[in-house]
Amino acid sequence: MTEGLKKAWAEMVQPLLRRPRECQVAALCCREGKDGLQVLLITSRDTGRWILPKGWLMEGKSAAEAAREEAWEEAGVKQAKLGSDPVGSFCYDKALDDGYSAPVDVQIFRLDVTEMSDIYPEARERRRKWVSPAQAADMVQEPELQNFFRAL
Repeated sequence: MTEGLKKAWAEMVQPLLRRPRECQVAALCCREGKDGLQVLLITSRDTGRWILPKGWLMEGKSAAEAAREEAWEEAGVKQAKLGSDPVGSFCYDKALDDGYSAPVDVQIFRLDVTEMSDIYPEARERRRKWVSPAQAADMVQEPELQNFFRAL
C-alpha cells in the first residue's frame, strides 16, 4: 500500500469499522480487615476469571445505584455506604455470543460494605473472595484494573 492509502485507511476507514464503546458500571466493594483495606472479587460466570461486580446501566437508576444493584445480584452485598462519584475506570473487550468482542468503558463506584448475605440472586453461579488490593491486582486480568488496584 502507498503511504497515502495507508493514512486514509488508518484515519478514515478503520474508525468507521470500529464499534462504539459501551458503558458499564462496577462496584469496588471495600471493608477493613485485620491487615487493612480489603476488596471483594467475584468470578465471572463464563470463564471463572476474577472480576469486580459489574454490569450495564439501568433505567431509572444512577450509575452509582446500578453498581450497588450489581454488587447485590452478583456478590450478595446487602448493606453498604455508596459513593456517588466514580473512583476510577478501566476498559476491556467484552466477548460477545456471536464470537466478536465489544470495547467497554467501566466506571468504578466505591461501596463500603457493612452487611453481606449468603443468599443472593447469583450465589450458585459465582465465587467471591475478600483480598488485599495487591492480591486483587495479581488476580484480575485487565491491565488497567490491575493498575487501579496497585494504586489503592
